[in-house]
Amino acid sequence: MSEGSVTPQHPLGSSFGRGSAALDVVAGVDLRGKTAVVTGGYSGLGLETVRALAAAGARVVVPARRREHAREVILAAGLQTDAVTVAALDLADQESVKEFVAGFLAANATLDILINNAAVMASPERRVGPGWESQFATNHLGHYTLVNALWPALAAAGTARVVSLSSTGHKLSPIRFDDPHFDTGYDKWIAYGQAKTANSLFAVELDRLGKSAGVRAFAVHPGGIMTELQRHLPKEEMVALGWMDAAGKVREGFKTPEQGAATSVWAATSGALDGLGGVYCEDCDIARPTDQASPLARYQGVDAHAVDPDAAKRLWALSADMTGVNAFG
Repeated sequence: MSEGSVTPQHPLGSSFGRGSAALDVVAGVDLRGKTAVVTGGYSGLGLETVRALAAAGARVVVPARRREHAREVILAAGLQTDAVTVAALDLADQESVKEFVAGFLAANATLDILINNAAVMASPERRVGPGWESQFATNHLGHYTLVNALWPALAAAGTARVVSLSSTGHKLSPIRFDDPHFDTGYDKWIAYGQAKTANSLFAVELDRLGKSAGVRAFAVHPGGIMTELQRHLPKEEMVALGWMDAAGKVREGFKTPEQGAATSVWAATSGALDGLGGVYCEDCDIARPTDQASPLARYQGVDAHAVDPDAAKRLWALSADMTGVNAFG
């Protein structure tokens, strides 16, 4: 990595913070006439993201692998069906992604907000498509193809934003360019870390490629939240990690889903970010570079490997080669 090649990470002094909720962030924001897509928008912080965007007036499309289940959840949440619609999408299946996009583009000329929220975490080893490791394939490659295929609608919006959910998991691993699919041995946490680094690097390169068309991209760490994302982790492991006690009580410091959705919504809508992009955000602000000497280095800030433009370009080229999709190729 060359000197000075790291994306600048300078907090803005946002009026919001780690305790803010998604609805707080959109208070006074007018999204009437805007269209948003939120992957995984039917559970956990994804559902709260949809709730906030719809409350601000946006029409929200929720792509879902479990389409009928998603509809039931959205109805139970009291969200108006004319404001929030559900469409079929399996991010681990490239053809499913393309089918969703074809349907969306047939019905919509523009897309103003795209939030790549859906993810899997620390899952058992699984192969999808042509033998891809499932966390990298779902969390990164599925969203990579989704964004590239939706590019005509994003560019047509003029001021679109794309928000990709990363996490402090990015600190666990850079991109394993020599073995991204773990052909030489699988570690579920390293695989998750690589996928979260990919989410951040994707925002860096998409912002570089898209800003001339008015499309800006951001990566977001939502915070620690107990949601369905932990479904692959046994209670014993979460106790060992210090996330909860033996009785199952979640430790202090975890956010609620409403708080976890706030940074995504802030990145998607805040006027403070006008003219900016390609940065990693946390607690409703642009994050600082990780202070490696801090005892909180594992939990705060962004590591250099996750915002390295050279690695971002390399990852984009690798993803284009794997998927055969590249809106800028």
